[in-house]
Amino acid sequence: MAKNGRGTSGNPARAAEQQLTVKQQREANRQAKLAEYQAQLKKRQRGKLVWWAVGSVAVLAVVAAIVASYAFAPRYAEYAEGGSGAEIEGVETFENTTNHVEVGTDVDYPQSPSAGGEHYPLWLNCGIYTEPQQDEYATHSMEHGAVWLTYDPAQVSEDDIATLESITPRTYAILSPYEDMDSPISIQAWNAQLKVDDADDPRLAEFFEEYWRNENVPEPGSACTGAYDGPGKA
Repeated sequence: MAKNGRGTSGNPARAAEQQLTVKQQREANRQAKLAEYQAQLKKRQRGKLVWWAVGSVAVLAVVAAIVASYAFAPRYAEYAEGGSGAEIEGVETFENTTNHVEVGTDVDYPQSPSAGGEHYPLWLNCGIYTEPQQDEYATHSMEHGAVWLTYDPAQVSEDDIATLESITPRTYAILSPYEDMDSPISIQAWNAQLKVDDADDPRLAEFFEEYWRNENVPEPGSACTGAYDGPGKA
């Protein structure tokens, strides 16, 4: 006599068929869950890969920026603080007084460009300038131990100016054009001056080595920043 149990049949063949169908459904469900898990896993892996790629690109960009900033950063010459008493061929020395005059006063300097003398109460902030600077400001900077390197723009090339920039130290130095000079290039410190025709003249670096931050100035060690920025400061 047949039983009325749920999902069963009194026919053995029919019961076996039903059991096989249940197993197939379970297997199908298992395979579907496995496929879904694998799909989610691949999605997470792709997401990690994308973030890793983005992170790697960002890191590489930062590294590239650092390398580029170093590679293209301006290079500054370095010198020991001067005052060894070395003799440099062609250097002229003077005895100029040191007094302040009111801003706007035109000082009649015995040297051109100035190599010392009366000057404004404010000094010219050291640095590279693309426009001519007033002697009265630059003279005060030299009183503090700065070296002023000037060139006549009508007598030098762009390459010459780049060469002059390369030998100019980062601090206590001024590089600027100076029109109508009697030589293409002139370099001066307090009471000392050298005029040359060539930007590659080794005596320019020798002058820096001897007179840059020289102790034999009226106010050695005084600041060369924090005062007056002239026109065209780079």
